[in-house]
Order: sequence, then structure tokens, then C-alpha cells
Amino acid sequence: MGAAMRRIHVGNALSAFGLGFTVPYLYVYVAQVRGLGSVTAGLVLAVFAVAALVVLPFAGRAIVRRGPLPVLLAALVTAALGALSLGLSASAATVLSSAAALGAGQAVMQPALATMIVDCSPSETRSRAFATQFFLQNLGLGVGGLIGGHLVDTSSAASFTLLFAIEAAMFLVLVAVMATVRTPRAPRMEEALGRSAGGSWKQLLGNRAMVQLCVLGFVLFFACYGQFESGLSAYGVEAAGISTSTLGTALAANTLVIVIAQFAVLKFVERRKRSRVIAAVGLIWAVAWAVAGYAGLGHGSQAMATAAFISTYALFGLGEALLSPTVAPLVADLAPAGLAGQYNSAFALVKQLALAIGPAVGGPLGASLHAPYILAFLLFSLGITVLAVRLGRQLTDVQNQPSLARSRVVTQSGAPAESVAAAEA
Repeated sequence: MGAAMRRIHVGNALSAFGLGFTVPYLYVYVAQVRGLGSVTAGLVLAVFAVAALVVLPFAGRAIVRRGPLPVLLAALVTAALGALSLGLSASAATVLSSAAALGAGQAVMQPALATMIVDCSPSETRSRAFATQFFLQNLGLGVGGLIGGHLVDTSSAASFTLLFAIEAAMFLVLVAVMATVRTPRAPRMEEALGRSAGGSWKQLLGNRAMVQLCVLGFVLFFACYGQFESGLSAYGVEAAGISTSTLGTALAANTLVIVIAQFAVLKFVERRKRSRVIAAVGLIWAVAWAVAGYAGLGHGSQAMATAAFISTYALFGLGEALLSPTVAPLVADLAPAGLAGQYNSAFALVKQLALAIGPAVGGPLGASLHAPYILAFLLFSLGITVLAVRLGRQLTDVQNQPSLARSRVVTQSGAPAESVAAAEA
């Protein structure tokens, strides 16, 4: 791991650590501590999603034209100002505007950092780089949330101001760290700069493999991340009688499995076809939804229901550990030279759409229609497997399994080496 990659990973950890301080407590802060009510608190969460959807289509083009580092630094400063302003806000208007700035900055960080990882890693080590990123993000969120929970006091607005000030400080520290990064190769290509914005989007939409990956990504995020804090938690409380403390334990189990399993599964993932790994995740999550069904619809004891519900989150964590070294590197490998930022931003946009729609659909279903909710998302998980198998047919051998690039049997173009030798003869 080079110096640039080490700084990028430190940046990922710091940003996740800062977010962990405030994300779990944002609703309580707006609704109760500032006394603005549940409606305003809900609007704040919606503003995060809307801000991301607005800026991401432009972020990819900016990364292509300017490079990922300047875009990242601008996003960090914007997020820092939004976080600090949010901690000082006392009215609905200032809270919402601050949330918009924070949400926009956070959204742009993701594709910018992902593009820097692409620029600093060859395809052979890219899976490991993204696995490390995901590991540090979860570790930073967990540690930040744990420390923030001990600092926060719902009777004191000043304690929340301190949390948001710490978050802003983390973003500014990250500015200082990332300003020293020097990518080993130029992040911009003249060919990419010569394309119009519409032309680059048209090229992306013309890439059948990328379009199929975006559809698959939407289902992945909709059926998992989009349910964690909405439909699945509502289902657990209403159908399985899960307490709020148990919800926290389930989320902790999810993070713990990711932290423990991430590097344990990495060698397994690197030796398998990416499409088959994603297909396996669909099956694992189908089992997770079946276990959740037992927790709320079975007739076991409360202890069994609690254990099953926590196991559901743990199984989701195992699937996430398999996905992190698989999906993000595949996005990068599908991008033409110079357009990694555009492709990363497009995939981040799909993710945000899923995270915006997922809670809106899953929340009411999970709270009231328990059996249909479980059945629907079990079928979504099986759909992941079907979509992954179909995606595999659109990928070259090396895109599907980068380890083949180091083999004498397959060349970079995916053609057998024997055929190449015969043609040269």
C-alpha cells in the first residue's frame, strides 16, 4: 500500500468517524432537543436524500474535468460548514439549509474517494483496497457512534453542538490530510475532457453491463440498506416485540460481523467470479429474510425471536462483507479510461435513489403488513441472484474475475492465450 492509498484510507476512517458522532442522533436532536417536531425531523432526513440526488449528476462530470481531489476538498469544506451550522441552528429554515449542505457534501465524498482509490490501485489489488475502505468506514461509524453516545445529553443542546463541531473538525482535518495526496497517475484524460456531458452519459447508458449493474445495485441497496432503520426495525418492534435496545444490539452485530469477516472472506472473493459472489449474497439475504420471518411470524419464545432478529442483521453483515470487494471495483473496471468519476457518481446516484425509496416503501409495510413485507423482500433477495447471473453474461472473463489477468491462460482482453499465440504466429 503506497503513501497515497494510506492517506485515502485514513480519510475514509476520519469521515466515517465524524459521521458516526451525529447520524444516530439526528432525529432526536431536531425533533426533541431543538423542539422542531417530528415533521421537521423527517424533512431533514429527506433533505439529505434530495441534496444527494441533486448534486451527484454534476459531481461525476466535475471529477472527470477537475480530478477527484479538488472535488473532494470542496465537498469536505461544504460538509464541514453544514455540520457546524446544523449544530448551531435553532429554526426549521436554518436546520433544513444546513442539512442540505451537509448532505450534498457527504454525497460527493463517496464517488470522489472511490475514484481516488481507482487511480491509486491496479485492477489486481482493487478488491482489497475497497474491502479496506469498507472495513474502515464501518469501524469509524461504530467507534464514532459509541463515543458520541457517551457525550450526548438530550437535556442539553450544547452537547449536540459539541457533536456537530467534532464532526466539522473531522472534515477539516480530512481536508489537511487529503491535500497532501498525490495520485500516481493523472486522474484526467484528454479524451474524456473532450466529451460533452450528454455524450458521456449517453456512453454510460449504452454500456449494457453498467446499466445491468446499476439495476442490480438499486435492488441491493433497496432490499438491504434501505430497510435497516425503517422497514426492518419497524417489523422487529411491531411483529417480533423487539425492544429499542435490541435494535441497537442487532446493528452492533451487523457491524461486528463486517469487521470480523471482511478480510476473512477476501481471498475467497478474489478467487471467484464476481457475478457468482453477488448471486451468493442474494441467497444469504434470502435466508436472512426467512430468519426475520421466523422472528416475527413464528410461535417461538421471545428469546428465540430476539436471537433470530439479531441473526438477521448478522447475515446481512456477511453479505455486505462479500459485496464490498466485489461491486465497487466492478464499477471501476467497467468505466472507460478517464470516466471512473462519472461511473462512480452514477452508481452513487442509484444508491441514493434506493436509500430514498426503500424506507418510504418498507416502513409502512414492515409496521403493518408483516407477512407480505417478509415475502416481498425475500423475493427481492432471490431477484438479486437472478440479476447477478444475468450480469455475468455481459462481463468479459477478466471483468468477472480479475485474478485471471495474472494467469497465462487468459489475456487482458479475455481471449485465450493459446489463440493469441496462434494469431501472432
